[in-house]
Amino acid sequence: MKKSDLTNPALKMHENGTELNEEIVANKAVNDGDLKILDPIKRRKFLGMGLLGFAGLTLPVSSKAEGQIALKNFINESIPISDKTTSQTDGFDDKIKLLQEAWAKKDFRTARAITDSIRISQIQAQAEEENFGMPLIGANQFGTVASLHPALKTWANGWKYYKVVSLEEKVGIQRKAEPVEVLLSFQSSQTASLAREIRVAEIIDGVLTEVISQVFSEIRRGSEKICKLLFLADNKGKEKKSYLIFYGNLDAELPNYQSDLKVTGEGYGLDIENEYFTAYLSKQTGQLARLILKREHGLEIYSGGQGHGEPAGIDWAHDYVSEEGVQKMRISLWGECPDYEVVRGPICTIIRRWGFPYSPVHPLFSPARMNMDIEYRFYAGLPYFHKFGHMTAVKQFAPAALRDDEWVITGQSFNEMLWMGPDEKLKMGEVPKESAEKLWGIGFFNKDTKDSFFGLFLEHYAEGLPELSHNGSPNLYYKWHGQIWSRYPVPKDIKIIPKGAVLHQKNAYVTIPFTAQDGPAQIESLRKELLNPLAASGAELQKNVIVKDSTRRLARSGEAQDSPISKALLWKALGDVKDPQLYKADISVVDLGLIYDISVRGGTVKILMAMPHRGRPLGTYFTHGSNVVHATVSKTILEALYEVPGVRKVVMEQTWHPEWSSNLLTDDGRRKLGL
Repeated sequence: MKKSDLTNPALKMHENGTELNEEIVANKAVNDGDLKILDPIKRRKFLGMGLLGFAGLTLPVSSKAEGQIALKNFINESIPISDKTTSQTDGFDDKIKLLQEAWAKKDFRTARAITDSIRISQIQAQAEEENFGMPLIGANQFGTVASLHPALKTWANGWKYYKVVSLEEKVGIQRKAEPVEVLLSFQSSQTASLAREIRVAEIIDGVLTEVISQVFSEIRRGSEKICKLLFLADNKGKEKKSYLIFYGNLDAELPNYQSDLKVTGEGYGLDIENEYFTAYLSKQTGQLARLILKREHGLEIYSGGQGHGEPAGIDWAHDYVSEEGVQKMRISLWGECPDYEVVRGPICTIIRRWGFPYSPVHPLFSPARMNMDIEYRFYAGLPYFHKFGHMTAVKQFAPAALRDDEWVITGQSFNEMLWMGPDEKLKMGEVPKESAEKLWGIGFFNKDTKDSFFGLFLEHYAEGLPELSHNGSPNLYYKWHGQIWSRYPVPKDIKIIPKGAVLHQKNAYVTIPFTAQDGPAQIESLRKELLNPLAASGAELQKNVIVKDSTRRLARSGEAQDSPISKALLWKALGDVKDPQLYKADISVVDLGLIYDISVRGGTVKILMAMPHRGRPLGTYFTHGSNVVHATVSKTILEALYEVPGVRKVVMEQTWHPEWSSNLLTDDGRRKLGL
């Protein structure tokens, strides 16, 4: 890449499939004199278009100084803003009233616009109000690194606080890199960013050892910050082990852990790969379309044909047949996901989708009767993935049939059937009639190639309904396809699904090299392991724990107050970079929470930043954009950072993962925006 000055920047912009990267490199030789503010005369037309919606606005300006004053007065007089920032939006109840009015007038386009605005209000309300439940460890439960044994304190130099999570294995099964998820709460005054700061460690042979981890769903609730934390844990069986969760380090950088879990694509239509398989999710619906096994010949598990007019996939659930058997409402008929959330990280990729299933002649029929909430979880280093399902009846209805799990596999890749009953013993062959409604696992394998695919039904229950049927109707030679199983969970004598009823499921789908001799024990052991995860609890560090000195440290270069350029100065400098589009808030990119990470290598400073939403995709706005509104007080990122002694080069990268939300605002940011 060629170096450039700021008046004619050389930008490298590319789409790598996972995030938008924009690299901006500029020489320190570019001085303040080269960063000229455009003459107000040259900016008048732009300002008029941006603020008043028409071109050609003129301001009587005779000099640059007068131009700046005139510009400021123009903004102050032309954009009246209420003293209360809350006036910048409209409430849910107000929007519902507006929607009713538009509907009554048959003003359908306005009604659709208001409906979209209501959805946005719900997204924001969820960000600010969603309750994740009771944290395993509260905000006031913590220790200080300064109080630790000298060897531990030295190893964790740079971090100020820690919490202790205890994990106990109770059934005598050895665990290797088992994903453990805990919900933790922290005092907001003790951390700037949980995603940057959290590190997990365990004591092995007296020495602290870092454990790969993943922070997600970081939220702010009052004076507390809450997050979900995933980390990988080993256990020999019947062990009780302690893990230290370190946090409170302003110099910490995003840890950038590496694993075999690779994700490509955007949105929900992702390709997800680990050591054992590659999963391809439908770009249309997010359903699992194909699975390629990563062994020998690379068997592709797929469903061919034309479906029901939609692209075929191997996961066909979830759906129901409407009253009197008129039509089948399917999520596989979504033109796109009505709504979804995605979490990406080194341990787990989570794809959660929800909405009402569609009619074959959507939108002619669009009943709002049962919300389908489906979540896939794919893991690093594991031969299985999870599917969680929650099917909620938002009103009473009488489906002719309902399915919550169906898998269709084209061809004859498998030639033997597998199933598991209440005794949790894996069996081969046809399912006896007396076991047809008591299945807790279904699958297939090939006795020659050893390929297999098996579904373990770990949880299957309902609220507001009697005991569900645990069937599956597996078939090794389904006409026009190959293998299939299909579960109808509602007992045949239940004709009405009452309002508020919820059908829950948690399944694990595993693919391993399977033999008749060793395979059953492997599947049975995995089921027992998944039904008995490591039990987590809050704890205190044992006082008699044996510790040893270690030459290794938790901190990477620049994370223990040893950065060649002070990160505190860099954060302070970025505080002078305002968002000019918030004319009167006087709020910086730091207070907005747009800066996800700062790293320093020699004289090079790398910034990872987000933008508030997809309607503003150009992060370069803050490096090379116009600061018309804040011309006297704001700077670009490049201007601000090049004023810090020692900075010779600045690189900015942009990401959408995780998406920005109001939970990332600082205390000052929340105050300035009236939250």
